[in-house]
Amino acid sequence: MQITLTPIGVIHSPFQRLDEMPIQPSSETSAPGTVEIYPQFAAGLKDLEGFSHLILIYCFHKASRVALTVTPFLDSQPRGVFATRAPVRPNPIGLSVVPLRKVEACTLFVDRLDVLDGTPLLDLKPYVPEFDQGTQVRTGWLERAQGQVRRARSDGRF
Repeated sequence: MQITLTPIGVIHSPFQRLDEMPIQPSSETSAPGTVEIYPQFAAGLKDLEGFSHLILIYCFHKASRVALTVTPFLDSQPRGVFATRAPVRPNPIGLSVVPLRKVEACTLFVDRLDVLDGTPLLDLKPYVPEFDQGTQVRTGWLERAQGQVRRARSDGRF
């Protein structure tokens, strides 16, 4: 089966290079930016301004390879790619939960971006705590790295 996706917009951030990006939106180095929605999808933005946060679903368009085992940020041990958020996935799809500041026509003003400028946006959804927040959450191998993500930046490994 082949699946074809069409971007609905593009994410604009201050990050031009992989090595200057934060590794998650919760990082101290994440930054404000905009999400440009293409005009043919503008009607889908109706009522979005009532939400405080968005889930951005995008393509890791600069991922240059696929790896099933990676040494992720915040660790020095190889892990299965599906136990990480590494971009070198069989389907290079990323997601970020970001605060929505305002909507102006086809432009969404957001905070805490952690993606490259020009990243193709595949979809967006409102973040709803009742739907999206788990209870009794376990974070596997990342439990040992708790608190480190705020200071971490991308490097050359991906």
